[in-house]
Amino acid sequence: MILYGISTCDTCKKALKAIEAAGHAVTFRDVRANPLTAAEIDTIVTEFGDRAVNKQSTTYRGFSDFLKASEPEAQIAAQPAVMKRPVINADGKWLLGWDEAVQAAVL
Repeated sequence: MILYGISTCDTCKKALKAIEAAGHAVTFRDVRANPLTAAEIDTIVTEFGDRAVNKQSTTYRGFSDFLKASEPEAQIAAQPAVMKRPVINADGKWLLGWDEAVQAAVL
């Protein structure tokens, strides 16, 4: 299982801790320190569409009008922190966020 996020994200920390406590092997991938490839971004956007971008974030609000109008792939490539977090790949199944439904699926 791979958890994509950023190391300073409280939600990512909670998810990582809960997954490890449940006894699952999980690899944390900090998308700032180890940026996503174009293929990974494409896979995430294909799976979640524009939901992959956190439009409530200060990062997104700081985007230029041009970047706000661009495709989600370009937004995530330009600023990985704008990606909604965490993104979890659990044996080929993609999950977004850390709500009750995601927790039930993972834990």
